[in-house]
Amino acid sequence: MPTYLTLAEVEAIAREAHRDQRDKAGRPYAGHLAAVAEGVRARGGSDEQIAAAWLHDAVEDHALSRRWLDEAALPERVKEMVLAVTKRPGEDLAAYTGRILATPGALLIKEADLAHNTDPGRLAALDPAVRTRLTAKYAQVRGLLGLTGG
Repeated sequence: MPTYLTLAEVEAIAREAHRDQRDKAGRPYAGHLAAVAEGVRARGGSDEQIAAAWLHDAVEDHALSRRWLDEAALPERVKEMVLAVTKRPGEDLAAYTGRILATPGALLIKEADLAHNTDPGRLAALDPAVRTRLTAKYAQVRGLLGLTGG
């Protein structure tokens, strides 16, 4: 049986990879990763889903390469979930959300991501035009994923 990275190791890798990144409100990006990972845990997610939550933006944000992910000592399910929630350049939302829905375990990660992205305190720190644009985008993604509520 292969030896995989522990959750603590995945967290450390994700924090280091995003070290110099800030969110749209100027806060350290690792705070978002931690909130999504905790959101997955609080929703009953598996260790594999929590690992994928820590890495959910790594490839999309170019914090880690696709090659790194392919070669990482991670279960294939973790890699599949990370790639499912990784929006590709020019990809429309229907294709993106369809891939999330088709990948076992990925919906919970995206649900936790959207929950943190739409947190009122987090949105309040944004410029009103950005807040309005993102709120509409997140509502559209939630609808396509069949997620109800805030």
